[in-house]
Amino acid sequence: MSTALACGVLLAGTVACAGAAERPGPGGAPGHGLPTAAGSPPPATADLRPAGIGERMWQQVPAATRQLVVVYGDDRDSPDGLVALYEKQGTTWERTGSWPAHNGRRGWTADHHMDDERTPAGVFTLTDAGGARRDPGGRLRYWYDDHAYASMQIQTAAHAHDFDYVIAVDYNRRKGVPPFDWSRPDGVERGGGIWLHLDHGDGTSGCVTLPESGMRTLLHTLDPENLPVVVMGDRERLES
Repeated sequence: MSTALACGVLLAGTVACAGAAERPGPGGAPGHGLPTAAGSPPPATADLRPAGIGERMWQQVPAATRQLVVVYGDDRDSPDGLVALYEKQGTTWERTGSWPAHNGRRGWTADHHMDDERTPAGVFTLTDAGGARRDPGGRLRYWYDDHAYASMQIQTAAHAHDFDYVIAVDYNRRKGVPPFDWSRPDGVERGGGIWLHLDHGDGTSGCVTLPESGMRTLLHTLDPENLPVVVMGDRERLES
């Protein structure tokens, strides 16, 4: 997020990721031989987990989780990626959606700090959502506010709707509070305010962005009872 709210800056209760022309803000691995994020995500593997997720990363996914949002970053230093939604059907994982995406303009990191313009790689729960538009009918707790999600950046056409819908990634934040809450349990220097939100066509300050169709699908689909998590990082790191 930014010096104020990962992916953006806090002003009158607002935050969020910025585009390349915006003021930088803090924010924040599937694998070898797999298609690039610009193509299709890999299918589920025979060992009952989505392909491209290695054992080390998979061990961090709670056993009770039945919904996964996987962010396949093209490369460690790339802002381009792909988001895929997987749902557990019996003992197998079925891919039920995928969309082109962007992440931090400088890529990914396993040691995220405020203003590094990289997205934190890892496994994080998804518990709270919100936006400048009203709840489209999702199951996650939704915090609507038509002012709190306004960016401090100049409102160009490309960024006018960035925060219509957001899903907070539970990185350095308290669960059960609005996505724009400023609390940073691990310290402000570790960044925060990492969100999934609407894409504006380029890299972010640390958030992950995808088309409106993808955000609406996630909001309609993710269910707290299924303990949804996001697994995200560059493809090499995810495969580890």
